[in-house]
Amino acid sequence: MRSTAMALMLAVPAAVVAEPTSDTVVATVNDTEITLGHMIVVRENLPEQYQSLPDDVLFKGILDQVIQQTLLAQSLDGPEPRKVTLALENQKRLLLADAAINAALQEGVEADAMQERYQEKYVENFEGAAEFNASHILVETLEEAEAVHAELLAGADFAELAKEKSTGPSGPSGGALGWFGAGEMVPAFEDAVAALGVGEISEPVQTQFGWHIVKLNDLRTQAAPTFEEVQAELVAELQEKIIDAKIAALTEAAEIDKTAADDIDPASLKDASLVSSEVSGD
Repeated sequence: MRSTAMALMLAVPAAVVAEPTSDTVVATVNDTEITLGHMIVVRENLPEQYQSLPDDVLFKGILDQVIQQTLLAQSLDGPEPRKVTLALENQKRLLLADAAINAALQEGVEADAMQERYQEKYVENFEGAAEFNASHILVETLEEAEAVHAELLAGADFAELAKEKSTGPSGPSGGALGWFGAGEMVPAFEDAVAALGVGEISEPVQTQFGWHIVKLNDLRTQAAPTFEEVQAELVAELQEKIIDAKIAALTEAAEIDKTAADDIDPASLKDASLVSSEVSGD
């Protein structure tokens, strides 16, 4: 008997749980439905740190939030505020425009177009900026700097003198600063380096850090980046061109009349009372 009952239980099919969709209702508030789709859209617009919360925590938090917002929305007496109506229209316009952009970019950027743009921008017309390899000796006073300069002119080894005299953090490594480009050093120091030939040393140069004697060890031109290094940049650039072309074509085909705007005082844009005091239908 017991085995027969067990067999009957196993023969009954388990309840089938339908796969959720965006229309799946997760809660109702006074007959207003809250769907899984509503919650998904809320999650997509959360800051990244909240999106990484555990699923159960996030689900409960979003559901509670939407329920509370629904209760508050239902409690509002009278017609819908004009500001809300306008905000919804703006948001809908923005979302539809974003969808149109995504549709325009659906096919992606062609690989040949990226290679062509890479050749044009980074190979054929690329002009690399100058990069410097320099060393310096940093001291506190002009008198010390002049004394160091005199020793160097007399044949002292720059690196050894830097180890002995320099107060800067590069002193123990012989004053070596490695490679750097424009804008990476303070202006007075950079100007002094740019005026030197390879192997030359500067006169004393003052900056906010003290007095420097600078030696230009080497000079090179910045190499063009590889395709892989700028691929993301090229994609963004070509996508922007696709979007610009789409907008230009739509603009040319449309009838746009902006003459009514000529009669509006631009300062009225700052008058928030125009929308905060109105209700839809006024």
